[in-house]
Amino acid sequence: MLRKGFATLLEKKFLVTSAQYSKKLSISSPLEPEGPSIKTTVPGPKTKKLLKELSALQQADSVQLFADYDKSIGNYFVDADGNTFLDAFTQISSVPLGYNHPELLTTFDDKHNLRELINRPALGVFPAQNWPDRLKNVLMSVAPNGVNGIATMMCGSCSNENAYKTVMMWYRNKQRGGNVDFTPEELATCMLNQQPGSPNLSILSFKGGFHGRTFGALSTTRSKPIHKLDCPAFDWPVAPFPRYKYPLDQHVSENQQEDAKCLEQVADVIEKYNKNGNPVAGVIVEPIQSEGGDHEASPEFFQKLQKICQSKGVALIIDEVQTGCGPTGKMWCYEHFNLPCPPDVVTFSKKMLTGGFYFNTEFRPPQAYRVFNTWMGDPGKLILLERVLKVIKSQNLLNVVNETGKTLKDGLLELEKEFPHLINSVRGRGTFLSFNAPTTDCRDKINADLKKNGILSGTCGEIAIRLRPALIFQPKHAGIYLDILRKTLKNVN
Repeated sequence: MLRKGFATLLEKKFLVTSAQYSKKLSISSPLEPEGPSIKTTVPGPKTKKLLKELSALQQADSVQLFADYDKSIGNYFVDADGNTFLDAFTQISSVPLGYNHPELLTTFDDKHNLRELINRPALGVFPAQNWPDRLKNVLMSVAPNGVNGIATMMCGSCSNENAYKTVMMWYRNKQRGGNVDFTPEELATCMLNQQPGSPNLSILSFKGGFHGRTFGALSTTRSKPIHKLDCPAFDWPVAPFPRYKYPLDQHVSENQQEDAKCLEQVADVIEKYNKNGNPVAGVIVEPIQSEGGDHEASPEFFQKLQKICQSKGVALIIDEVQTGCGPTGKMWCYEHFNLPCPPDVVTFSKKMLTGGFYFNTEFRPPQAYRVFNTWMGDPGKLILLERVLKVIKSQNLLNVVNETGKTLKDGLLELEKEFPHLINSVRGRGTFLSFNAPTTDCRDKINADLKKNGILSGTCGEIAIRLRPALIFQPKHAGIYLDILRKTLKNVN
């Protein structure tokens, strides 16, 4: 009855036919429950016991719930206590097709795939004979237009780390006039962490940006102090990222001025660091600042940022670790910006299942072992990603993301009108959405109460709640989310 009733509601409000709705049902598992089911307190007694056991072994204060991954299915996460949650956060935006997707469950039934999984090679030295085809047919099949190189890595942080190295090597290669030979002085001084072998070079990042927790990436992460405290950092520049007023259509002039102010400071900071002997080799930016608060910027901002980078001889790195692989309704979020040419480097991980970065071949270091580690990714992840990309294409999941995103965003805007004292600044693209609460305490209460009511969502920045559902999240799931959010807001004191 719930499913049929919601289908009728969709037909009336969003002009979706019953046939279209039935087709959408096949996208997620038919074994999915009708909705969330909470049987215990959250967290429940089993979860508390497991947390105590884990805390005796490692720092576990970040753990929210323990999962039963045998029972989790589609868009639903089942915890150790048997509670079933509609998951709108999906392992921090990392699960493209939900839990236990049938196309992925059979992946390693194939003996060849299984052997690739267990004989994990050092890809930079002993790749399998099919590795060139894997790269070409999987990763390059969804490469940003106009980009022709790929480096595979393990995670988002190491993807950004190695992107920085690649950009700095490219920058120094330009300074040498393309000469690939190093001087004896360079070879000797780099071993002492001194110039000229270890030059002063920097990567510009933005206030509120998050690019990882490893050492180099940490110098560009500007989202929360807890990420950086007690760790030495490079003297690398930071510039302001736009902070818009909402609704966007009512604050066009103010937001254009915000763009101009931020871009002016980007150009000024690059000049300052160049003059101070710590030149900027690259600029890294998220299409939507995720961890830092889901701050977005206009296509015009990104177009002008790219122009500044080109005029200064600086590489533009787009960090698509969280936004890549479809959640904004396009394969890559930067595609919304209509850039006149592709970014110099695009990093990825999370929903792509493996890490890495795309680049043009002019950025490839001419010597071996310069961008290298033992594994350089995992062929098993590409085997899974190949199936994920097949499902995205065969089930038109980018269209599903856009349709569901409209349902979600329209519903959030209605709730914003109903509860203006509790939520504001609804924003985002596709299902990559968020809204603000008036204070951190209020935000945290809403998020905690959502969990108690059967919804897993995430927070970011100081006052934002973010949505990061799987690509198979449909309008019916959006309806459940919105109903429970409304119930939650009605009971916030």
